[in-house]
Amino acid sequence: MSAEEVKQKDRVRGVIDVALRSLPDLRRNAETVDPVSRSRVPALLRRAQERLDWRQLPGIRPPSSQPKNLIKSLVRQFGLFVLLPTALAGIYFYAFAADQYVAISQFAVRGNVEPMEESSGGQFSDLIMKHNSQDSFIIRDFVESRAIVATMEERLQVSKMFSRPEADFWTRYRVGEPMEELVKYWNKHVGTRIEVLSGIITLSVRAFTPQDALTINRAIVERSEALINEISRRAQADMVKHAEAEAAKAQERLRNAHLALQVFRNRWGIIDPAKAAESTLTTIAGLRKDRLKAESDLAVLRGSSLDEKSRSIQNLASTVAALDQQIQKLTGQLTTDGLSGADSATNMTRALLEYESLQVERTIATKLNESANLMVDRARIAANKQQIYLATFVDPALPDDSIFPQRGYSIMVVFFGCLVVWSSIALIIAGVNDQRL
Repeated sequence: MSAEEVKQKDRVRGVIDVALRSLPDLRRNAETVDPVSRSRVPALLRRAQERLDWRQLPGIRPPSSQPKNLIKSLVRQFGLFVLLPTALAGIYFYAFAADQYVAISQFAVRGNVEPMEESSGGQFSDLIMKHNSQDSFIIRDFVESRAIVATMEERLQVSKMFSRPEADFWTRYRVGEPMEELVKYWNKHVGTRIEVLSGIITLSVRAFTPQDALTINRAIVERSEALINEISRRAQADMVKHAEAEAAKAQERLRNAHLALQVFRNRWGIIDPAKAAESTLTTIAGLRKDRLKAESDLAVLRGSSLDEKSRSIQNLASTVAALDQQIQKLTGQLTTDGLSGADSATNMTRALLEYESLQVERTIATKLNESANLMVDRARIAANKQQIYLATFVDPALPDDSIFPQRGYSIMVVFFGCLVVWSSIALIIAGVNDQRL
């Protein structure tokens, strides 16, 4: 005995037990209820028969009929939900689906860059694109963008190519739709694949004629090469422009340093404070030598018992005093001790310190100017070379045979897809019905 038959017998036994337990209550109620007239009995029986269909009780119908009906239902559903869609797909792919031809090309973004030395051009090294794989992803995004679709539409009228009479009703592009729809259709028929390690880009174009596929592929490669050249020119222009801007700043700094030296010389009235200080020291040494000689002569005269008021002693004393005053003045020009006000403005030490700072600034500005001019020359030399270019090593060729649609593969996909969907829905419905019982 199967489990389903056991369940049905248990349900029938439960219904009978409920009926037996309800009989005493029915007899008790019948004693208090007025008897029903004979004329109303047929109507009550009809109402009871309408409300209670004893054939719906479990176990009443013969169980042998259920498997037969279940198999018929499964076969009917399988044919309706699996075989019929598969047959329709086969009719479409073999009777209506248009052949689609694929043109393939392969290219890569390569660089021809001589890196600058870090000591002289480190600040410009970031302007040189060393990782060409980034440019490969730029090309991929460009091929999928609206910009190239608009360009191809203007040059080749790709919307008309995708809506040729050779195309079938399902895959044909409908002319007159917005540009966004053309971009979606474009991305379904134009694909790119990038090998991350090598950076090689594989471009495939599907069209309804071999010539259209070849024409579109060549146009995409040509436009991609123009984009790479434009990126290279921009990088070169930015590098030269940045180098020239730095050179202009260095020249301006050197010009300001020379101007500051000129203002200093005009204000102080000396060309080289170091040489002027050396000359002053030489003069002071000569004056001190003359003073020592005058003091020696004065001591000799005073030792000869001459009167202090004599003309010779007075002249020598005046000479010594004049020499002391002149030595003190020249010494004050070299040092800041004991000077203030107008005297400090003509101090040689201050002039020498200011001159040395101006000399240091001019030296730095000169070195920076030389380095900046060297960088401008190197940037111009690098700009004359093509830093980034598109290397096409597999040119697109005219396809001889159609690759799409893959009819057998597509039909099998439809069959197994419908089978999975139908099986899932059938299992869900069976589970729900089992919970209701």
